[in-house]
This record gives sequence, structure tokens and C-alpha cells, in this order.
Amino acid sequence: MQVLLINGSPHKYGSTYRALSEVARQLEAESIGSEIFHIGSDPIRDCTGCFGCEETGYCVFDDDPVNTCIDLARKADGLVVGCPVYYAGPTASLCALLDRMFFLKSTAYAYKPAAAVVNCRRGGASAAFDRLNKYFTISNMPVVPSQYWNATHGLNPEEVEQDLEGLQVMRTLARNMAWLLKCIDVARERVPFPEPEPRLRTNFIR
Repeated sequence: MQVLLINGSPHKYGSTYRALSEVARQLEAESIGSEIFHIGSDPIRDCTGCFGCEETGYCVFDDDPVNTCIDLARKADGLVVGCPVYYAGPTASLCALLDRMFFLKSTAYAYKPAAAVVNCRRGGASAAFDRLNKYFTISNMPVVPSQYWNATHGLNPEEVEQDLEGLQVMRTLARNMAWLLKCIDVARERVPFPEPEPRLRTNFIR
């Protein structure tokens, strides 16, 4: 089994990476493979709502990491998305990536356990955490819990290292992710995934 960890920080080895690394190490201890994918620091364009991905399953723009993330998420058994807090929210580049990664493509991720991880200097963690979880809860993805909200604190990796409770939250998250993945694997043959109803869409107009 494999978990994809997306590092949505522009800093490849910054505070977010330190938090995700704690998750990855604990996953490995639970015999679950992991990969940390950095989205980079180059601009990522937002979704234009062109619906071009409806037929292909891929975004029409192929000059940034979005289509790579789509492939990695399809192959993975679980997903963790991490990012720093900017103005009480996730980074704009990560939101742009996730908008295009999930729009009309989320059925490929259904029933894969998912979790969000955020890092902040001081405040805004819960608002950013809430925003990221919305991608999962609209996509039939079980959200993996921990002993506290999944946040670490620190302006740099050295400060995150001092957040002992935050790092413990990361390890608990990883153990819970591993447990849920193993439960799903054991139940796969005996308990099929829910059969979806035909999708209904209602537009509220006057």
C-alpha cells in the first residue's frame, strides 16, 4: 500500500516538509509506503471551467504539476495534503492545483482515506485545515482523524522540531491512516464499496 503526500509549500524542505516527513516515517514504521511530492514554486494556473477534462480525465493545461498529481493520486491508496498557512488559508498555488486535480476527476479518488496537514507560525491553522478537508468530503473520501487537528507550528523546520505535540499529532495521524488502509484491504472482498446513485445536480435559479 502507498500513500501520496503532497507538499503544497513553495519551500521544498521547509516547515510543511518537516511535518509531512513525520507522517511518512510513521507510515513506513507501519509497513505502508509513502511518497512526498513537492508541487514546486513556479506559478500554477487556476481552473478556467472549460470542462476539457471531462472526456480525458486530465487537465488541458499540461505545463505544471497538476496532471502528474492526478496520476499519482489515482495510483495511491491514501492521500495527505500539506501546506503552510497564508492569511488563514492554504497557499493559492495549492488551491489552484487541487481545484484542477479534483474538478470532474474525484471519482478516481473515492473511498481512499485522506487527510490535511497545515503548518503555521502562530494562527490561522484551523481555517486552512477546514478549507483543505472540503476537497475530500465532496469526493467520498474518508477523512482520517488524529488526536488533535492536524497542525504543526513553527516558522522553520527547526521551530517545528520543538513542537512536540504537533509532531505527535502527525504520528497519530499516520497510525490511523495505516489502520484504516489495512481495514479497507481486509474488507475489500467481503464488504464492497457503496453503490453510487445516478448523480443529481440542482442549480438554484430564479
